[in-house]
Amino acid sequence: MHRRNRLYVAIGLGYGLLGGLLMLLRLVDPQLLPGNVLRIHGHMMLLGFVLMTIYGVGLHVIPRFGGYPLRSERVATVQFWLANAGLPLMVAGWLVYDNRLVALGGAFTVGAMALFGINMLLTVRWRSPLDRS
Repeated sequence: MHRRNRLYVAIGLGYGLLGGLLMLLRLVDPQLLPGNVLRIHGHMMLLGFVLMTIYGVGLHVIPRFGGYPLRSERVATVQFWLANAGLPLMVAGWLVYDNRLVALGGAFTVGAMALFGINMLLTVRWRSPLDRS
């Protein structure tokens, strides 16, 4: 498995743990943490835990299903950096109530999603060399 894909899964697990701890702290004392904690938690769990894990597993498994190599490792690496810059920027924006940071992080995150989708579409073709006809 490519190191980047293992990092995606490890980072995803980290976000899942942080998101869970964040809500436990909020349950202890709702005033303990600054910022929009509910949005931070939701995005850490969905974009951090779920989507990062999907990226890591998807970049490894989906090309193998079709019998093709990943269309572009370079695009996957740019996607990795966009995704891992986007979510922390969004979290930082919600912590300090700065919508510009949230918007920039959101743009990076959507860019990463688009790159993943394009890379997957170009990787998985209508006919695989593994198909028999």
